[in-house]
Amino acid sequence: MATKDTFDRTEAMMGMTPEIWARHANPWSGWTRLTILPLFALAVWSRVWLGWGALVPVVLVLIWTWLNPRIFPRPKRTDNWMSRGVQGEQIWLRHKTAPELSHHLAVVRQITLLSAAGALAYLVGLILLWPGLTLTGLCIASLGKLWMLDRMVWVLADVQHSGSLAHDDADQDVTG
Repeated sequence: MATKDTFDRTEAMMGMTPEIWARHANPWSGWTRLTILPLFALAVWSRVWLGWGALVPVVLVLIWTWLNPRIFPRPKRTDNWMSRGVQGEQIWLRHKTAPELSHHLAVVRQITLLSAAGALAYLVGLILLWPGLTLTGLCIASLGKLWMLDRMVWVLADVQHSGSLAHDDADQDVTG
């Protein structure tokens, strides 16, 4: 059995089921998810003004993180960049070791390292209350997220074009 990587652990922690993935393919879910890092930064930064009361906005952001892929309905259409990125992400999680997708592996690793470096700078900036480091880390982590989504659009296109991987819950029509 393959070892679990960051993607697998995140999916398990979020409790992603096929129905939740279908809802998360709604572009409103994907685009509003980009608010999480800035909101978390504001919530953590609020400790300067709120002290321990900052735990309230931190918890609210964590709740928003969990709720986001659940509160939007299944999209009527998935012919948009965000929906395709989410669908590609699901395919990647199921088939990342497939030979048909091997040409994406090195780039996905590099993007993951870039995002991790941004996340580390972001977290250090939050801990030390350094606005420049926090903002730099936020920008790098967000760039990594958007670049990864673009790569996942490519993954979906490769699978759809080749038809080589068996259709599973990731690549079925989410409108039905």
